[in-house]
Amino acid sequence: MMGGGQQQLQQLSQELQALDEEIETLKAEVESHREEQADIDDAVEAIETLETGATVQVPLGGGAYVRAEVQEIDEIIVSLGGNYSAEQPQEDAIDVLRRKQDALDDRIEETQAEIDELESESDELEQQAQQMQQQMQQQQMQQMQQGQDDGE
Repeated sequence: MMGGGQQQLQQLSQELQALDEEIETLKAEVESHREEQADIDDAVEAIETLETGATVQVPLGGGAYVRAEVQEIDEIIVSLGGNYSAEQPQEDAIDVLRRKQDALDDRIEETQAEIDELESESDELEQQAQQMQQQMQQQQMQQMQQGQDDGE
């Protein structure tokens, strides 16, 4: 009987660990979406405040930048997804970016709901594990008392 309880406890522990790993993965996903939203906020602010003739730093990749002069702010090249980009009028570009933010909000909400559900499941499993440990300890105590009573 004790061996079975120990095995169940180990199985619960493994399930808890798997849940914790999944929760951490989802939390990292939410953080990534929030960072992407911050980048979009920065882009919208830049589009709204930049003027033709302004000097900007353009990322080249690998942490390298080059100073460049904005030739025309009326048209913005915006990523549409799937490695496609399109030149958009300034207001349309902002609309595209805002829609991306809304989609990220939805994903964050869905992922957060999934995290909440998994955390609730994890709490239940932890309670089960604690109850099992208490029962096993009580059984051990009873067995020890029976052993002492039998020895007398």
